[in-house]
Amino acid sequence: MWITIQQIFPYAIMFTIPLLITALGGLFSERSGVVNIGLEGLMVIGSFASAFTMYKLQTAWPDHQIASIWIGLLVAIVAGTLFSLLHAFASIHLSANQVISGTAINMIAGALTVFLSRNITGSGNIRLAGGFPPFDVWGLSDIPILGPLLFTKTYWTTWIILLVVLLSSLLLRKTAFGLRLRSCGEYPQAAEAAGVNVRKMRYIGVLISGAFAGLGGGIHLVTIAGEFTGTVSGLGFLALAALIFGQWRPIGILAATLFFGFASTVANVSQVIPAFASFPPIILKVFPYVITLIALVLFSKTSQAPKAAGEVFDSGKR
Repeated sequence: MWITIQQIFPYAIMFTIPLLITALGGLFSERSGVVNIGLEGLMVIGSFASAFTMYKLQTAWPDHQIASIWIGLLVAIVAGTLFSLLHAFASIHLSANQVISGTAINMIAGALTVFLSRNITGSGNIRLAGGFPPFDVWGLSDIPILGPLLFTKTYWTTWIILLVVLLSSLLLRKTAFGLRLRSCGEYPQAAEAAGVNVRKMRYIGVLISGAFAGLGGGIHLVTIAGEFTGTVSGLGFLALAALIFGQWRPIGILAATLFFGFASTVANVSQVIPAFASFPPIILKVFPYVITLIALVLFSKTSQAPKAAGEVFDSGKR
């Protein structure tokens, strides 16, 4: 049993990280009052932008593979941010239905990126020359029990994203910016009366969600997928479920995404681990989604979503 856990854990963390940063982006958007179900599409945009950038740079600079990856991730952040402007403008300025706007983002992103990648490579795929190499944390990987679980086969992106989670928790709870953002998602009329520019704060929340989701798509590409195929395997929707499961709190989202990361890992590596070889593959493949549905049913009654999330804000200022 211990050997099985030790085998699974590094992969579970690898699956967790893109989920975590994407769900955290959704948190900023919904805390500002804008529901963003377009996280899947924003991840796809980030994955495509980073894949295209790395494809070109790794061809031009074959001796600078790692630098190409970091540049690709930065481009993913920029692409996700810019694409999220569509959702922000439709939801905030045009007062469009936020669910429909998010659905449109998902549809546009999938179609646009596959069209572009087919024109670039002749197929719907963009294959990378290489991704991030995993490493063991020197000294810490030798710690009994915890070392093999947490500090082996790890990536730099893992530690960066965990730091972002910590900083996000402090930002939302301990700073004036966090208080203003959360007030816009709870009672925007009172926030406006107190002098907060609600539209501006909502734009910031949506743009942060685009940046984080784009980065999540890039991380999925360089640590899990290895090539762009026009999809991120539904991770954006799992991130939404983790956001609800985590009760719109950074630490809760961390726990929820780790849970879903384990479920996804069991489904994806089950056939190479003897302990799971006896289970029918179809059961293990649907396991993460069944767990997601059960979790949503169990936590729906105790949901602590921002009260004004999804509501159109009609400013009193003309």
